[in-house]
Amino acid sequence: MLTIGTRGSALAQWQARWVAARLESLGETIRIEIIHTTGDRTLDVTLAQVGTKGMFTKEIEEALLAGSIDLAVHSLKDMPTELPAGLTLAAVPEREDARDALVGRALSALPAGSRVGTSSLRRAAQLRALRPDLEILDIRGNVDTRLRKLDEGRYDAILLASAGLTRLGWSHRAAELLDPSQMCPAVGQGALAIETRDDGGAAFHAAARLDHAPTRAAVTAERALLASLGGGCQVPVGAHATLVDGSLHLRAVVVAPDGSRLLTRQDRGPASAPGALGRTAAEALLASGAALILAAVPPA
Repeated sequence: MLTIGTRGSALAQWQARWVAARLESLGETIRIEIIHTTGDRTLDVTLAQVGTKGMFTKEIEEALLAGSIDLAVHSLKDMPTELPAGLTLAAVPEREDARDALVGRALSALPAGSRVGTSSLRRAAQLRALRPDLEILDIRGNVDTRLRKLDEGRYDAILLASAGLTRLGWSHRAAELLDPSQMCPAVGQGALAIETRDDGGAAFHAAARLDHAPTRAAVTAERALLASLGGGCQVPVGAHATLVDGSLHLRAVVVAPDGSRLLTRQDRGPASAPGALGRTAAEALLASGAALILAAVPPA
């Protein structure tokens, strides 16, 4: 039997059950263990204030290293680019839609002064660049909590990952899916990560059978860019890679938190060298002034 560790939110449990079902279809016996993380307990401050480096993964990774669980299922966008010694990213299954969704009203339908909720500095910064006339407010909580706050009238619209809405059966709540050219997604957004010990054991080999090579290449490019920029999960950086006719196409942005400056980059390279593509894009962004923007962001 293999034990999967996961956060306790409805979305996290859906993701764990999805992975469990696929492993069971391959003949594995699976149980799921809920683990509460620092990010789940810290709800009284904004993510930008507290930082998110390992906030949603640390306790789960400690359980992996201690041997009390065999696999961890994460939203890849929550994972730091550098994993703890002894752990590895065993599989990245096929990615869901990576785009951000506006729930409540479409962007063009929001009057000046509308209140838009997001917990992401990346989303807030890009939204300020797109619509400086909107009021951007912080919102915390799981997807269902955020939707409830919207329905209570605390916000006119909220920004969420389309993937989370789809997985929970709420895709109909999206008023608009924002194209990556408008709102560049977070690194790894829409993708799941299956983390195991790097001992080459049964858990690693079972999980590796769920790896999706095109998704792995795309997120490797995105994570290499973020690592080269020196950013964590809560920085105003977006990256979105797609595989087109055997080549990786990478779009990346670095934006000042107040939306006053936005640097964009589009690169293309072989799918066989995704890390090099990400690093090349990062170097170009840094040469264009990204270092000054990121230096002004409090460290995670």
